[in-house]
Amino acid sequence: MNLELLERVHLSLGAHESRERGMCVMEATAYIAGRAHTDRPPCVCPVLTTFMIRWNDDLPNDAERDRLLKPLIPVLIETRGSASLERRRREMIERWFYTIFVPAWLDAASLAAEATALRAAPADCALSDFLPLLQNAAGAARKSCCAARDAATDAARAAATDAARTAASAAAWAAAWDAAWAAAWAAAWAAARDAAWEKLAPTVSALQAATQQLVRNLCALKEAA
Repeated sequence: MNLELLERVHLSLGAHESRERGMCVMEATAYIAGRAHTDRPPCVCPVLTTFMIRWNDDLPNDAERDRLLKPLIPVLIETRGSASLERRRREMIERWFYTIFVPAWLDAASLAAEATALRAAPADCALSDFLPLLQNAAGAARKSCCAARDAATDAARAAATDAARTAASAAAWAAAWDAAWAAAWAAAWAAARDAAWEKLAPTVSALQAATQQLVRNLCALKEAA
């Protein structure tokens, strides 16, 4: 790993034929790790790779990619592990999405009760327990929806978007993902009813920081003894 190279890296949208043409976050990770040019370096957990590629491409500009993603590159290296470790990382992403990402938008839409119910879900909450909470949140958020959907969509994409869903979704959780996604988007739209981007900025900023911490926590997970 050559961290001095990180100073020269500037991230950009999409995959690239060569490093001279640019690098996304995972291509840059391969570069810093001393690997051949690829956006799927073998030294990185596939779950993390999927998450980071999606987040990279959903951010609005290269400056945001550099600010949010470059600091995470060193911790991504050498995170590849067993199928069991990948499963645990998916589960962590799922719980983060349900208990942090979705409630943040519910709070922004003044749906505090629904946000609190999701945050309070026990650590071992099963799908059968989560799904009613998510469906209730989605229904409450839809009632508050408004026409300012474009602004909310941009805000949610800048926060973390569907990186979590892409990385963690599994058939058994499909209904919960759909309900959670509906709740998050509807709440974001509702929050934007009378708000310009500036009023949504605190939610975006908080979720960006939470997403960075999620990635660090995912990377810190170790193989079970």
